[in-house]
Amino acid sequence: MEEQRKPQFPPQTQPQQPGKEYVMCPLPLAINPDYKPSEKLNGKVALVTGGDSGIGRSVCYHFALEGATVAFTYVQGIEDRDKDDTLKMLLKAKSSDAEDPIAIATDVSSEEDCKRVVEQVASKYGRIDVLVNNAGVQHYTNLVEEITEEWLVRQFRTNIFGYFFMTKHSLKHMKEGSAIINTTSVTAYAGSPHQLLDYLSTKGSIVSFTRGLALRLVDKGIRVNGVAPGPIWTPLQPASLPAYVVEYLGSDVPMRRAGQPYEMAPSYVFLASNQCSSYMTGQVLHPNGPPTHTAVHIYAKQRFVNDRKHCFLAFILMATSGKQFPPQSSQAKRDVDQVVSEHGRIDTGE
Repeated sequence: MEEQRKPQFPPQTQPQQPGKEYVMCPLPLAINPDYKPSEKLNGKVALVTGGDSGIGRSVCYHFALEGATVAFTYVQGIEDRDKDDTLKMLLKAKSSDAEDPIAIATDVSSEEDCKRVVEQVASKYGRIDVLVNNAGVQHYTNLVEEITEEWLVRQFRTNIFGYFFMTKHSLKHMKEGSAIINTTSVTAYAGSPHQLLDYLSTKGSIVSFTRGLALRLVDKGIRVNGVAPGPIWTPLQPASLPAYVVEYLGSDVPMRRAGQPYEMAPSYVFLASNQCSSYMTGQVLHPNGPPTHTAVHIYAKQRFVNDRKHCFLAFILMATSGKQFPPQSSQAKRDVDQVVSEHGRIDTGE
């Protein structure tokens, strides 16, 4: 019998996006207690959008641990307290060789704002070595017909236009060896059971943006990659989802829990560091709880038939290749058919 979902968090909501981390219960965990820095980003200057809380805060913190000078953006007013808390964390984490971090109030949906931020960072630190496009919003709707033009435009302007704007204006301050990292989502590959059609559409756009931009910049020696988090305990969740959805966040993935921001940060460090990922571009890492989405990902779900003693696997093949051509699924189908032919059935997908 399918394992029953268990509550993960106290039911809670917040009235406004992007949400406040300091009022969440329990607080998200930004610091990896087992993380051992090794100067992977010494001398680098990193700009992280949405770095005041959630995944962005953890990325900023671990970048600082690795020796980077960090600048991040936040939304003025609602995120002031989280911004101050993050700056304190970064000042404690930074190396003696790094410059002090700065936080810049920004509306990433505005090209003028993005240009202003980039120029301010470049003016203060001289360059940008790592750009992390991370800020985003999401909107919960029960029906496709409920998706308004206003919300659709807002999500695309924030979640993908902002990535274009930040990248466009950062490039003149980046040189060979620089890196761009875009936050997409597992929903871009797997869809979402939680009424986030417009949100996942923007995240799919980010995947295409990442792959296309990687090809455009490869001759300049600038790498472009992405990270596709799963259900992560961040302020965006209670600020955008109903309390009953928040309560069970992460319970429907194979690991049966939501991830913490600190579990995402090492992926960003890896992609930012030329020591670790100098031969990677146009790729997306998948720290998202379910089985990772590889070139051909097979999502298997058990269904009970007849007397419910036996079950079979229904396979949905998801094409998520980083190549420029659709991955082939025929081999996966042949593998499944062979197992059924030899053994008569499949009792488990493990």
